[in-house]
Amino acid sequence: VAKMSAPTMEERKACWEARDEFWQCLDKHADDASKCQKLRMSFESRCPQQWVKYFDKRRDFLKYKKKLETEGYHPPEAAGKS
Repeated sequence: VAKMSAPTMEERKACWEARDEFWQCLDKHADDASKCQKLRMSFESRCPQQWVKYFDKRRDFLKYKKKLETEGYHPPEAAGKS
């Protein structure tokens, strides 16, 4: 059974650097993950799996938040108005 121990400071730093490099690649290539595969693998290998899931969701949230700030909130048209 693998013990879930907290990552050391060096491991956290390596994880964050790998995440930042991967995110920069995605930004540069309009989120085309196929162009950033090696960085994705590095990110996944340097970070605990739970962190990878969290950071993926975090990126989606940050992009959504930025879109709201730049474009504003546009509620979807209500289907089937009565």
